[in-house]
Parts: sequence; structure tokens; C-alpha cells
Amino acid sequence: MRPVVLVAGSANLDFVVQADHVPAPGETVLGQDLQTFPGGKGANQAVACARAGGVRTRMLLALGEDGFAVPVRAALEQAGVALHMVPARDRATGTALVCLAGDGENAIIVAPGANHVLTGDDLPPLADVAFLLMQLEVPLAAVCGWAEAAHAAGVRVVLNAAPACALPDALLRRLDVLVVNEGELDLLAGHAGVRADAPTADKLAALPVACVVVTLGARGCYAWSGGRVALQPAFSVQAVDTTGAGDAFCGALTAGLAGGATLAAALRRACAVSALACTRVGAQSGVPTCAEVEAFLREAPPLAAAARSALADYAGLAHCPLLEPTC
Repeated sequence: MRPVVLVAGSANLDFVVQADHVPAPGETVLGQDLQTFPGGKGANQAVACARAGGVRTRMLLALGEDGFAVPVRAALEQAGVALHMVPARDRATGTALVCLAGDGENAIIVAPGANHVLTGDDLPPLADVAFLLMQLEVPLAAVCGWAEAAHAAGVRVVLNAAPACALPDALLRRLDVLVVNEGELDLLAGHAGVRADAPTADKLAALPVACVVVTLGARGCYAWSGGRVALQPAFSVQAVDTTGAGDAFCGALTAGLAGGATLAAALRRACAVSALACTRVGAQSGVPTCAEVEAFLREAPPLAAAARSALADYAGLAHCPLLEPTC
């Protein structure tokens, strides 16, 4: 049997308008036609687990009883995600307003809606679940409860700490893998008493998590565990829409680890999935299939030592020994 990943988190309908640039405060910008796409960090990551990662995927989510829920649910089911639905009769389905700039960058506002009815008691049975993947677009109390229950059941726990917020130490200690970007790392390290201008290694060492993965956008990513690092420079693509690229990364990373890949291999595949997702519009519609990822990786040039060295220098981790275990 293939491993099971349970994704617990948000599901939204994204309203997307493309424009030449993201408006500045007080600025009005004329955009193109309004489009809608299924989204939400949790749902995006679940689709990436199932479609790009090829693992059996379930999702704990809440949707309103409205028209917005229909395409969100359909997209998850089409991707092969089994749903554990929590009713939210008095809340609208979560939505996100996305302005997509011509260079592929974006600005997003999220209205959580039904996502905020989820509680720590909603987690389904974990008997055959290998990994639990969570994000922070749902109540923090729910995330803490889910992490505690999964840890007690022997399930590996992955948290994508986005959107950024301070996290209790008790939650961090229940995590096997923490995925953050640079800003999120600074926030969490600062909450632990580490200054923003401190060495990167000090920030990472301050977090009581066995493995911390830091995404660096177009530069790539790295993972840290016990003073050792795994480095993965990004693949070069022509970006069209970066919305959901980080979610695609998280889903593919968790799927890779659940499938028994080494950390280095899981990072490489996750970066490939994220890169391919940037070449298409839509957080979920942009997620590639397993076959597309395999073809992309077969054609990708070998990783140059210079690229790895440059990434280590940028991250401030050039002095750290390399790490190659499973996470």
C-alpha cells in the first residue's frame, strides 16, 4: 500500500485579476478579466501531494454551504484527494483576493470564512497515516491540537508556518519538519530571542525542531538538522504565476518523505514541482503530474557545485557540513 498523507488546513476559492503591477497603497490599477481558481494553502498542498507526489492523500477541511464550495471540492476530488468534511453552515467558504502582476509576483488577501470553524477535535482517525501536513490559515489552537494528537499516535508532523505568526514552543516541539521562508524564519527566531542580524545558524539552532526547511524563492531552498545542511538551488523557468508555488513545494516535499525519499531527493523533487507550478496560472491548476515532474527532472542539468556553493554563501551556511539523511 502507498503511504497516506493527511493534510489538515484551509480550502478557499481564489479570485484572481492579472495586472501590470501590484497596486501601491491608494493606487487604482486596471486589470484583465476576473478568474476564479480553487485555492487555500491546505487544499493546494493536498493537490500537490496527490497529483505531483503520487501518494494517497486525505484532507481535513471545512467548506460553507454555498456556490463557492462546489469548485473547491470538485478540484480536490479530481486530484484524487479523499475528503474529511467539517460542516460550516453559518460561514461562507473561504476566499482569497489575488492580484497577479506581469512578472509573476502577487499580492493576496484571504477571508478565512469556514476555515475558522475547524478545531483540534476534528482530526480523523490516524491508524494508517504516515505524515500530517498543516499550515496556519486555520485557528492556531486547532493546529496545536492536531500536532499533539498526531505526535502521540506516532505520525510524522510537518508544519508550513505560513502565514507568519509567533508559535508556542510546545507546538514546535511536536514537529518533525518545519517549512518556512526567510521572513518566517526571522519571526520565529526573534520570538525565541534571536536578533534579526544574528547568523543564520543561530536562528535555526534556536528552533526546537529536528528538521527546518527554508525556502528562498528563485534561489532554491535548504534544510537544517543538527548543524548540518542539505542545499538545493532552484531550477530556472519562465515564471507566469508564483501563486501557490510554496504550497506545491510543501506538498511535494511531504509526499517525497512519506514515500521514503532521502531529504536531498525530496528537496530536489519539491523544487522541481514548485518551478513547474510557476509556469502556469492558478495555485492548483498549475500543479504538475508525477509524469511531468519525472520528465522535467530527467532533462534537468546536473547540479553544479558552484550553484550549491553560491546558495550556501547566500544563506550564510557555507561553514556547515552537508547532510544527506531522510528527515
